[in-house]
Amino acid sequence: MASLTQEQEEEEQKPRTTQLEKPWRYNSPFVQVSLVGLVCFCCPGMFNALSGMGGGGQLDPTAASNANTALYAAFSISGVLGGAAFNLLGPRLTLFIAALTYPLYASSFLYYNHHKSQIFPILAGGILGVGAGLLWAGQGAIMTSYPPQDRKGSYISLFWTIFNFGGVIGGLIPFALNYHRTSGATSVTDSTYIAFMAFMVVGALLALTILPPSRVVRNDGTRASRVVYSDVHTEWLEIVKLFSNWKMLLMLPASWASNFFYTYQFNNVNGKLFTLRTKGLNNVFYWGAQMVGSFGIGYLLDFSFTSRRVRGLFGVAIVAALGTAIWGGGLANQLRYTDGEWTDLIDFKDGGRYAGPFVLYFSYGLLDAMFQSLVYWVIGVLADDSQILSRYSGFYKSIQSAGAAVAWQVDTHHTPLLTQLIINWVLTTISYPLLALLLIWAVKDDKTPAEAEAVAVPVPVPVGEIDIQGKIGSGKTSV
Repeated sequence: MASLTQEQEEEEQKPRTTQLEKPWRYNSPFVQVSLVGLVCFCCPGMFNALSGMGGGGQLDPTAASNANTALYAAFSISGVLGGAAFNLLGPRLTLFIAALTYPLYASSFLYYNHHKSQIFPILAGGILGVGAGLLWAGQGAIMTSYPPQDRKGSYISLFWTIFNFGGVIGGLIPFALNYHRTSGATSVTDSTYIAFMAFMVVGALLALTILPPSRVVRNDGTRASRVVYSDVHTEWLEIVKLFSNWKMLLMLPASWASNFFYTYQFNNVNGKLFTLRTKGLNNVFYWGAQMVGSFGIGYLLDFSFTSRRVRGLFGVAIVAALGTAIWGGGLANQLRYTDGEWTDLIDFKDGGRYAGPFVLYFSYGLLDAMFQSLVYWVIGVLADDSQILSRYSGFYKSIQSAGAAVAWQVDTHHTPLLTQLIINWVLTTISYPLLALLLIWAVKDDKTPAEAEAVAVPVPVPVGEIDIQGKIGSGKTSV
């Protein structure tokens, strides 16, 4: 995409006429981040609900584990390349192409319901891995670069809440459609997979509503970024540099750990302990807990202290303390079935017998959101440029996905569940002091209000409104 034309540059110098204080401006960071959240509500949100049932809704998790291994192996490569795709293609096309791979994956399990062949799910998993790398690199760049610096935690919470509401709705789908199948059922119904596919297609269409960074205007009049899209050679060099970037190296354990625990939690807690319908209900609360956790940590990271560095360190301390308590509870639960066998499945109507494992699974969701929101916030305060942040986000998702690919194979090879839990606990624990060092060494405190006012030079907004295609309008006003 070429840089702004001379005519557009001259147009931008004209006085502002747009009322930037309007909360629902289409070209505002709030609306654009919300739209990205809706895309992820429909696509990865529904994927999470499908995966969260354990085994992709199948009694035997082998097909889902192999499909997810292919998915995350491809994701580990496409994730680091996703930032380059975002910088070359722009957000709209990148997210649209990526979102189309999600309904393909769901359809592969509809196929598996009838033919029991793993070929289609594994192939669809690999294709989804490529698409997911593109989607999450683009999402990360938008979520961390569109908002103003002093509100990144709040916008991360906004995204995470919308995104995980998809998991909540997605959890209700199998719960409702399989409610009367309390025993003897080996997989969810065909209608469950079809419902997931319908949501995912809608998500792909919503991706076409995303504006490029140069068209997104903050309330103070500054643009999110004035991007001149890069070339392949430049992007390749920048990707290579990431692997020697000390900031990214300090984030390696957190990146690796951040999806590693899903396999254990989905397959070996929710998947092993509960009846089919209860798995879906549990996911409603697992992803609901993520909404609560992301809101809480986002508020803390934006408003708890004046110093941004202190806010970050306090956030690390809170997540570390909570994580230690939750994994400790997970250890107590895991010691009840160290052989990996749990024959008397728990139903949500079982009262006290259901309460303890339910609270643990809810807490796992809470910790996941707080951990990942913290990491995204740290990425967001390392830079304010969408090109740089797309690469950082892509690197994060790449390492995250490599860890997830290994985790799915660890489970497929029947690694003792107690060992899996300890590995997850150790990985997250190692992450906390390294994130603290990154905050101490790399994050500068916010400017004082007087300093910010002295250096702020708002970028003028073009006369007229910005339409759904991101072009400059010159007549009717649209919202």
